[in-house]
Amino acid sequence: MKDLNNLPYIISTDSGCDLSLDVCKEIGVVPQFMNYIDSEFIIKDTMEQNDIIKFYKKMEEEGKMFKTSAVNIQEAYDFLKELIKYDKPIMHISLGSGISGTYNNFVTAKEKIDEKHPGNEIYIIDSTCASLGYGMLVLEASKLRDEGKNIKEVVDYIESVKRGINPYFTTNTLTYLARGGRVTRVASIFGNVLSIKPILRLDYDGHLLVHTKGHGKSNTYKKMIESIKEQVINPEEQTLYISHSNSIESAVEFGEILKKELGFKDIYYSYIGSIIGSHTGPGLIAVFFHGKNRF
Repeated sequence: MKDLNNLPYIISTDSGCDLSLDVCKEIGVVPQFMNYIDSEFIIKDTMEQNDIIKFYKKMEEEGKMFKTSAVNIQEAYDFLKELIKYDKPIMHISLGSGISGTYNNFVTAKEKIDEKHPGNEIYIIDSTCASLGYGMLVLEASKLRDEGKNIKEVVDYIESVKRGINPYFTTNTLTYLARGGRVTRVASIFGNVLSIKPILRLDYDGHLLVHTKGHGKSNTYKKMIESIKEQVINPEEQTLYISHSNSIESAVEFGEILKKELGFKDIYYSYIGSIIGSHTGPGLIAVFFHGKNRF
């Protein structure tokens, strides 16, 4: 675990990035724990794998449905206020503004910090993405910090590459995404009733779109590979990031196929946590990589 006192600047994020708490501690990143809602109970996302597995079991075995809420302005303010005590520059990489109000609330909180505690250097970055789509940006920011890049260089890098982070998803059911308003009910019924596996992508504004559809697992994998091949740039020089909602075997199976077919240098796997998982439900696999700009 890295001591923040020994780092040149602070990198923070929110727990929708789907990096585990252990990883955040290891790379010296401070997470803002977001909340999800079970009926009237507000529950903190712990970013712990055991809790995530229990979360999905409640969905699968008890039919539980969860909601989420954005980090509010006061929560964001309190979080930043604790960080400025280290008297270091801060960069916060947030869940995409098209997906959640968290980014905008952090911007407002920063303005309040600037007003009440002037003289702090704080950057709030709209990742424009979700899950490992911005988790990978957090990992890259930490690596660049370790390599000696200053905070402005890292902020500029993240801003320059974020539009080229390409997310593709496939899932066994669109029911959860439809209930949360992430895809239309018509698309949900079409996907579920006809046993067609939808392939989705996230556009630059944070809209989840049905990109194409596959018939069965092998055909779905084939179509996803075709889509990724069209967008990816220099796969042999980059890590492929895969997150999953309690579907580790399928995630690894697809990851190995992608590595063989497209030549990715490495693969990084992670669980989709309770914040993003509240909307996806179990059985979703998401892949993220550097490529052509999202549209």
